[in-house]
Amino acid sequence: MEQSSRAVIETLCLANKGIDVKFIDSASIAVRYWPRYKCQYGCPSYGKNLCCPPYAPSPDETKRIIADYTLGLLVRFDRGVKVTPAMVAIEREIFLKNYYKIISFGACSCQLCKECSLSGCTMPALARPSMEACGIDVYATVGKNGFPLHVLTSQDDEINCYGLALIE
Repeated sequence: MEQSSRAVIETLCLANKGIDVKFIDSASIAVRYWPRYKCQYGCPSYGKNLCCPPYAPSPDETKRIIADYTLGLLVRFDRGVKVTPAMVAIEREIFLKNYYKIISFGACSCQLCKECSLSGCTMPALARPSMEACGIDVYATVGKNGFPLHVLTSQDDEINCYGLALIE
């Protein structure tokens, strides 16, 4: 990707409430099995929407998807930003710049519908699974790429949330 295209995409991410942007090698994305286990045993959204396990892509599927890409885009967001809608907007704008193969991952469980039908998404253009739901170890991935992320031990702790896009 040309440097001028990267600059345009960085500006686009910042305009969509991102506070930091980094292009990464897709090989630096850590996919593990334990994040889905933590979803299953710790998240009240498990099994309740199509963007969460067991419906979200498995770690093996995620590994195969990532293998189709060489470039990733990590976007850091601050407290209060709804990451998934921001990533969908970023994805759409990058797609319109002729990067037709772009896909994105959000953060947290889907909150588009009050209750998911589980029989088929009613808003597939807006729904994206979180990185964790697909088995991505967010801590390892952002850490490998020089971004801050730590376990929150107080409500006063700085919150950093991340979205990921794969671009080719």
